[in-house]
Formats: sequence, C-alpha cells, structure tokens
Amino acid sequence: MPRGVAIPEPRQQLFAALERVIAGFATATATGDSPARLTGRAVTREAGVATGLLYTHFTDFDAFLTGYAVDRAFQLAGAVAGLPSRAGSGRVAGNLGDALLATPLTTLAAFTRLTAFRPDLNPGVEAVLGTGGLQAVERTVADYLAAEQRLGRVPADAEPQALALVVVGVLHHVALTTAPDPAADTLIRSAMAALTAGFPAVAPS
Repeated sequence: MPRGVAIPEPRQQLFAALERVIAGFATATATGDSPARLTGRAVTREAGVATGLLYTHFTDFDAFLTGYAVDRAFQLAGAVAGLPSRAGSGRVAGNLGDALLATPLTTLAAFTRLTAFRPDLNPGVEAVLGTGGLQAVERTVADYLAAEQRLGRVPADAEPQALALVVVGVLHHVALTTAPDPAADTLIRSAMAALTAGFPAVAPS
C-alpha cells in the first residue's frame, strides 16, 4: 500500500486478515501450514499492509492475538445477548438458531480454532470481559431456556444448563469441523430442531 494512504479501521482490518490466515491453515493439506506458524508477518501480508502497522497498535504479537480474542468474544456475547428477551415468541429452535448464526461462521471458526490452539489467551479475555466468548453464549442460552421453561415452552423436567452446554457443543463442533457455508447454517438449525423436538410451540394457556 502506498505511503500516506489512510487505512480505515486498521485494527479490524488486521483482525479480518487474521481470520483469513487461520482459515487458510484449516484448509491447508500438503503445505504443512498450521497455527504454529501463525506470525505477524503472515497477518500483515494477508492484510496488504506493512508489518509495522500491527506493532503501531499492539505492543507485540501476543497482545494482538489477545486483542483479537477480546474483540471477537465481545462480539459473540453481544450476538446472543437479546436471546432471553425472545422467550415466548417464535419457536425455541428458531430463536436458538438465529442467535447462534448472528455471528459469521468465519469469525466463529477462527476464534474457536485460535483459542483451542492458544488457551493461554483466555485469561486475557476474562480479565477484560469477565468470561470467555463461548462461556458467555452458554450462560445466555441457559438463561433463555430457563425463561422458556417458566413459560411452559421447555419441558419442566429439562435441565436448561445441560441443554445450553449441548447447544454450545454443537456450535463448537461445527466451527471446528465444517466449512463456513450454507451447509453449516443448515446443520446448526437442524441440530437445534432435533434438540427441541417435542417442545411446545406455544406456551400452555
């Protein structure tokens, strides 16, 4: 990029580039690439910017990765934050699917793969947000299912916390094993439908 040209939202540009690099590692076969070879140079090359730009905004590469993890964990938590307020409307499976798919699967896949490979990033996320990305999703899903249970749209003998763990497990599995495409969306929605099969569509009168 020519000198003197302003780069819009450089942090987000670098975060998006990181996601593309991680996606490339996930699909690489014969190249030998893996998250172990994730570097600042790889990210800035993907972003099409000078390597120094990353270190203008972050003290080192680990600080950059932590910044990314915090940003995306906040995004994941925000995407599901309104779920409990939907209790009593729509269908439980549809509400869960909408909330889980509110965050692009490309972002979810990159975040999940990075934090699985670098669990040492989690304390940095928790120091800022108080909880990790998928933990926040699990807690919000449990709150939503408990609200639906009080309305009679989740069976009284169901365990909202256990169901929430299954919901997040599905999301985690799809993020790690499935390409972010319409097939992944369908898989998540099908899983939510199967999980909630037999749940009342409307609250009992």
